[in-house]
Amino acid sequence: QLQASGGGLVQAGGSLRLSCSASGRTFSNNGVGWFRQAPGKEREFVAGINWNGGSILYADSVKGRFTISRDRAKNTVSLQMNSLEPADSAVYYCAVHLSAYANREQDRYRYWGQGTLVTVSS
Repeated sequence: QLQASGGGLVQAGGSLRLSCSASGRTFSNNGVGWFRQAPGKEREFVAGINWNGGSILYADSVKGRFTISRDRAKNTVSLQMNSLEPADSAVYYCAVHLSAYANREQDRYRYWGQGTLVTVSS
């Protein structure tokens, strides 16, 4: 079971670090993605990382502000979010890809964790 954590309330310009972990299952050989869904909007891709961290993707809206990383030994994937903006407010989800790689296609992700809420105040 996947679990995303680390969300909270932060002022614009602030930072948060989200973490994705799993119990009872390893995803060290799979790509992992972060997605988010704001109220009234569709869920969208944020960032993805392949199995060994050698290939990383970002949505244009977060490029340069967010950093995805993983610790295979600890079976965790993190999303460091800096220079947060009110538009970043959403429920953030992590998901495990069917393969060793990550992409922007949500239907290629097999396991989804419960989300964590990020609220950025102006």
